[in-house]
Amino acid sequence: MKKLFLLMTLASAASSKKFYGDDPLMVEPKMLNVKEATNRKLSDYFDLFSNQFGKVGERHPKSGPPIRAKAVNTLGEPMDGAWWERRHYYKRMSAEELKRGPGNTSQPTPDMKWTITAVKAEGVTPGFTIRDGKDRLYFIKFDPLKNPEMASTSDAVVSRIFYALGYHVPENDVIHLSPDRLVIGPEVRVPGKKGVLRPMTQEDLLLIFAKVPKGKDGKYRATASLALPGKPIGPPRYYGTRTDDPNDIVPHEHRRDVRGLHVIDAWLDHDDSRAINNLDILFKEGELQYVKHYMLDFGSTLGSGTEVANSARSGSYFFTWKESAKQMFTLGLMPPYWAFSKYPDLPSVGRFEFKTFDPERWVPEYPNSAFLNRLPDDEFWGAKLVTAFTDEDLRTLVSVGELSDPKAAEWILKCLIERRNKIGKAYFVKVLPLDQFEFQGGELKWVDLGAKLGYQPEATVSLQWFAFDNEAEKKTPLAGQTGRSPTKPVEGYYGATLTNSNNPKQTIDVFLRGQTIVGIDRTW
Repeated sequence: MKKLFLLMTLASAASSKKFYGDDPLMVEPKMLNVKEATNRKLSDYFDLFSNQFGKVGERHPKSGPPIRAKAVNTLGEPMDGAWWERRHYYKRMSAEELKRGPGNTSQPTPDMKWTITAVKAEGVTPGFTIRDGKDRLYFIKFDPLKNPEMASTSDAVVSRIFYALGYHVPENDVIHLSPDRLVIGPEVRVPGKKGVLRPMTQEDLLLIFAKVPKGKDGKYRATASLALPGKPIGPPRYYGTRTDDPNDIVPHEHRRDVRGLHVIDAWLDHDDSRAINNLDILFKEGELQYVKHYMLDFGSTLGSGTEVANSARSGSYFFTWKESAKQMFTLGLMPPYWAFSKYPDLPSVGRFEFKTFDPERWVPEYPNSAFLNRLPDDEFWGAKLVTAFTDEDLRTLVSVGELSDPKAAEWILKCLIERRNKIGKAYFVKVLPLDQFEFQGGELKWVDLGAKLGYQPEATVSLQWFAFDNEAEKKTPLAGQTGRSPTKPVEGYYGATLTNSNNPKQTIDVFLRGQTIVGIDRTW
């Protein structure tokens, strides 16, 4: 089915025209029904080594034009669907909506017993799964003993940020629980002598709580993550497609909503953005069943490393031949840039800073094809989403972390603001940073994001109107028409080329049909 769909798509593309009557599409075309999909497991070690030392996915050709982002509409925007939805940048969310995120109305029932259904007793930070009084399944994770509030803050705050950015995420909430609320389920087993499983006891539960921070009120702070609706079928990779999903036809390394993640992850220091921290769900909506893609596990963001404070080398690869050779031949006398970072003594934050942060140099723990394939327009898309958060928006979001130390909350806020500003300054200069185009009263209007947000002077723009042959995909300049309004009516498709007078390579073609903007093409 998937091959047939691809062949039909390629055949139609051979005789296609640039625009169709329903452009621009804001929602993905109706998806095919997925009857069943395999729950595939991905080895974290295989993923690391194949990406670190191999060359997976399709990369840009060494000669010729690069591969532009796909899975976008004619405006160059991702469409609402299984991967992503338009939210804060496109329609500002209120403070209450930002705090609510994907839910915040489904915390475990506070006045009923919770039944433990499975337990993770080993490791630095233990946890378990519970069913609350309404039979809803939650994953409960605790903060490390030396860093109380750190991981739970990151999970709660960053899950809401990603939701506002448009991604699908679980409901993560900070909770405060008492051991007496918990009931051990009859099927729960823990390792006993010689590793033999035995029924869990109340003593085992007390030993778990001895490993995690206890609040002054006698309660234990944790993250409660509501189980996602549907059937988990394993993580998506940052390259290729799922062969058992007929709707997954664009290689992930070419998706704009995946390429642009590099900018977003850099902002949040989400260096643990590996494939296994994503999850595909076989999701049912009415009669339709399809694969929905979720991001999850944000405990390693904002300076947290989940089980410990994040490493000072966060934002660089685990290993590169170049850096290893430099350290060997200089005997360590040329330390990497991140070695000069300084962090305040804030256990609930870990290691998060902004002074040495460089969005252009930031990378996750190991390479992935989508991030390596990003182009300036992918970066611009990610940057405009990041810079849409005002200082007050970010203050609202940080408050969700319920940090008891005001200095910790203020530090996270300051880092988010300063890192956001560095991202705007780094990426808005790479393209002509005009967006939010409208055609009103016969005049083409736009917003200069770089100037509006104070990252650079207002761009000096020249404009040339053109007629457009949609079948031949050919532009014909309209002589003398260089103002914001076309001086003569144009039949069919037409548009305007906007050029950065200080950098003529940076252009934007805005295409119209009547008074409707149907397409945007950028060059740089």
